[in-house]
Amino acid sequence: MRIAVLGVGLIGGSVGMAVRRFVAGAEVVGHGRDPARVERARELGAIDAVAGTLEEALDGAEVCFACAPVGALPDQVGAALAAAGEDCVVTDVGSTKRQLVAAIDDPRFVGGHPIAGAETAGVEHARAELFQGAVWYLTPTERTGGLLYERLHRLLKQIGAKPAAVDPETHDRLVAVFSHLPHVLANVLVRHAAGPLLEQGEALRQVGPSFRDASRVAGANTAMWADVYRSNSEAVAAEARRFARSLEEVAELLESGGDVAAWNDDAREARRRLLEADLTGRPVHELRLTVPNRPGIVASVALALGRAGVNIVDLTLAPASDMLTGAMTLWIAGDGEAARATELIGELGFPVAEL
Repeated sequence: MRIAVLGVGLIGGSVGMAVRRFVAGAEVVGHGRDPARVERARELGAIDAVAGTLEEALDGAEVCFACAPVGALPDQVGAALAAAGEDCVVTDVGSTKRQLVAAIDDPRFVGGHPIAGAETAGVEHARAELFQGAVWYLTPTERTGGLLYERLHRLLKQIGAKPAAVDPETHDRLVAVFSHLPHVLANVLVRHAAGPLLEQGEALRQVGPSFRDASRVAGANTAMWADVYRSNSEAVAAEARRFARSLEEVAELLESGGDVAAWNDDAREARRRLLEADLTGRPVHELRLTVPNRPGIVASVALALGRAGVNIVDLTLAPASDMLTGAMTLWIAGDGEAARATELIGELGFPVAEL
């Protein structure tokens, strides 16, 4: 399998390293605007070969990862699709999806976003294990080719990620809460604290560990995050206002002498539920369903389960000899989730059986 990586920084470099380590027989070809940086990626083992042009990188590729900053992704993805073959799935790693998916109308494109990264940037910080156990959101549409989606899903599983289908609007609302808002809050916190601390001659090394932890991502990679804030401004602004209302409620609780112990205990319990919401070790059920062989079927099934919180551990597709129908096999973790998946698939009108 030939994999093209366009942009070999932290994420692109880690994709290349992961594929080279965990996918037998794969060849990773890298391309970027700065040939010296791409050559450095080859020296560090992130890619097998350097492509001088985008067309060279896509020649014979079965999967392409577009790893440009969010603001440059529509052009990069469009150029990749223009150079790619009909049997190549093109995906991206951007942290916002709504604008990009709306701009790209091609059955070979599947929007993607790995929930992994670091405050550092550059291929020097890339590592093959970056995606181990990480959720990797995918945003298929009704036009998405089923076999191409399956190929991408399987590749992500091979490099240790947990693919999860979600629609672009839901994705952007989710990341506004758990990814973008924390960066906003870290920026606000350090700006809020800087005046009083510096006026009193204090420095960050003299403050407590809680401040260090809460401010860790403040000012992260401006070139990347400025694009992120702009592309998801509506959702981030809504969450910032909702958070501001929560702060007002805390202020009122403190001023009124309310039950701050209960408030603190509730926060601890909420954090526990969030962290334990996707524990592994549950039984895996194998479901087989018969579907018509047309674009969008895989996306409709994956998104219906994703909206209900049912994650697909793995999937395979097997078109019938007449190419009119096909068998889709899903592996679902958890007894309740498998029962819910069976119900939802039935509501879509597809016969399903557990093997």
